[in-house]
Amino acid sequence: MNLACKGLALEVAGRTLCTGLTFTVQPGEVWGVLGPNGSGKTTLLNTLAGLSTLTQGDVTMDTQPLTQMNAVARARAVGILPQHEEAEYWGTALEYVSLGCFPNGSARRGWMGRQHGDEIIAERALQQAGMADFAARHFATLSGGERQRVRIAQLLAQAPRCLLLDEPLQHLDLRYQIQMLDMLAKLARGDAQSLARSVILVLHDVLWPVRFCTHALLLDGAGGARAGAASDMLTQKNLESLFGCALQPAGDKPQAGFVPAL
Repeated sequence: MNLACKGLALEVAGRTLCTGLTFTVQPGEVWGVLGPNGSGKTTLLNTLAGLSTLTQGDVTMDTQPLTQMNAVARARAVGILPQHEEAEYWGTALEYVSLGCFPNGSARRGWMGRQHGDEIIAERALQQAGMADFAARHFATLSGGERQRVRIAQLLAQAPRCLLLDEPLQHLDLRYQIQMLDMLAKLARGDAQSLARSVILVLHDVLWPVRFCTHALLLDGAGGARAGAASDMLTQKNLESLFGCALQPAGDKPQAGFVPAL
């Protein structure tokens, strides 16, 4: 499934963030969305997920307009990890992840929307996220980083063809950041047992996108947007202009990434 945007306009509170945004995300690709605060990154992901009303342009999945898909079909095609989650959850980590299974399977579900097999899927998702040992822990007792990994596991259990993750690395220790990005990159590529998927990540760090993303979308916060291959977009010149600070390569390899030049 290809997720395509054509002539998209992003607006917040009457402020136009960009217009004419056009790009296509294909299975196997990992897109990094970067830009300064308030540039429209979250607004873009909400629009791609069908959570924000389109004011201009089109978003399609394999040429079918997202607005014409019912909620279940859309949830099977596109899933989102929001930046924030306001409500507390009373159940266990396993029960929380099981909620991601709701769009899939039979239309006839039992108590609380569950059906046979959901627990197995949720356990597998927790394993992917490195949180299998926390399945019986109450979600409310988890640390910020542990909650984040469980939240990502819920999206894995949903198994959409396109995954949208808004700041998935927040609260994560360095090694978990690497593990999570590596897992998402492998998920995008697929293998003999699973289909390739498309992944779109909102990131703030200028070190990881060069290493894990195949493509990038840069939102400058002044109405400008650029999209293309990571090798073309994620250059030192482009990123310094985007974030307004000096950077330096983190190593001597082509995919070393960048760090602030202090």
